[in-house]
Amino acid sequence: MTKYYQPEIECASPEQIKAWQDERLVKQVKHVWDNVPYYRKKMEEKGVTPEDIKSTADLHKLPFLTKDDLRECYPYGLLAKPLEECVRIQSTSGTTGKRVVAFYTQHDIDLWEDCCARAITAVGGTKEDVCQVSYGYGLFTGGPGLNGGSHKVGCLTLPMSSGNTDRQLQFMTDLGATILCCTPSYAAYLGESAKEAGLTDKLKLKAGIFGAEAWTQEMRRDIEKSLGIKAYDIYGLTEISGPGVSFECEAQAGMHINEDHFIAEIINPDTGEVLPDGEKGELVFTCITKEAFPMIRYRTKDICVLNREKCACGRTHVRMAKPMGRSDDMLIIKGVNVFPSQIEAVLLEQGFPPNYQIIVDRVNNVDTFDINVEMPLEMFSDTVRDVTTKEKELVAALKAMLGIVAKVHLMAPKSIARSEGKAVRVVDKRKLF
Repeated sequence: MTKYYQPEIECASPEQIKAWQDERLVKQVKHVWDNVPYYRKKMEEKGVTPEDIKSTADLHKLPFLTKDDLRECYPYGLLAKPLEECVRIQSTSGTTGKRVVAFYTQHDIDLWEDCCARAITAVGGTKEDVCQVSYGYGLFTGGPGLNGGSHKVGCLTLPMSSGNTDRQLQFMTDLGATILCCTPSYAAYLGESAKEAGLTDKLKLKAGIFGAEAWTQEMRRDIEKSLGIKAYDIYGLTEISGPGVSFECEAQAGMHINEDHFIAEIINPDTGEVLPDGEKGELVFTCITKEAFPMIRYRTKDICVLNREKCACGRTHVRMAKPMGRSDDMLIIKGVNVFPSQIEAVLLEQGFPPNYQIIVDRVNNVDTFDINVEMPLEMFSDTVRDVTTKEKELVAALKAMLGIVAKVHLMAPKSIARSEGKAVRVVDKRKLF
């Protein structure tokens, strides 16, 4: 089994990794200072100049970036390269309708695809493999990232995108897919569908790379059993690049962060204090090789732990645990980021009071998404037909905002339980961690 895509990098000494990070951080800070007025202003407000950053030991002096900064700077305010040097955007939903738009130069895409190629190689992928990419394509980073990584490894790539399960299974069996890339919930559904169609014995899959949503060890075992594979985790954010920021190796003992491109910190989410390795806190990333959209100390809101102990696979890059929760109110439903504030904005726009409850569950390894919404008094007296029409309009408006369909249930006024005068906004029944 070929273990490494770039062994000289993936197995570099800790001293070499630190040297790369020191040099690249200094260069990156100068890059954003010179080219992004918003960064320069934030640094000036903190009393920091590029001359103050001589190595990673000085990283803590730099200001944090958050989603609020991305909203304020939408769309071009954090762009660090001329637009004519950018060749692509990727995007994810934002909290108030403003989306996160990440820009890429060709160099950025090449490095991102290298990271995804490392992930594919880590699960045993070679040019002999057939890689079925069933993440969404388009603005979502999942499909384009793994597609590019698969090309770099030399796999025959099946750019399936998500959905159309019958076609997925047809290509999977007819073309002999050996590696599957998709969300874990869709992998579980594909396993069930293959069994129902009597195709399980025709599958040639050996490995799967699953990310974009939380999943448990129990779900991992179920997927491995139903598809006859080893199931591996992958992590990424659109703001940082996309999937491949970190990935699991054969040891399945945490995800290796590509430290030649990203510096990871764990901070106390309340104070911003940097915590030592091994302590649980909020994950922060600094991009040290990205040209067009280089995030510096970006707060991911994901809670996890870093581990620098030697890994059985031979890779020397730090590992991160599966995220153990969030320090904000974001939900990940069917691989899509959903904020209660997005739902509230739609309700107000459609003439509803902001009294609602989001109920998320996982049935047969697939997320369910229901929203109970209180009707205003005048609507409550409408006919059933009128109420049904309002429900359909609300479903359409929410889909336009979120990108996924929610089941909307219009309720009588004051029917959603209050706790100390405040509605319980989210009921998440999934056991994700």
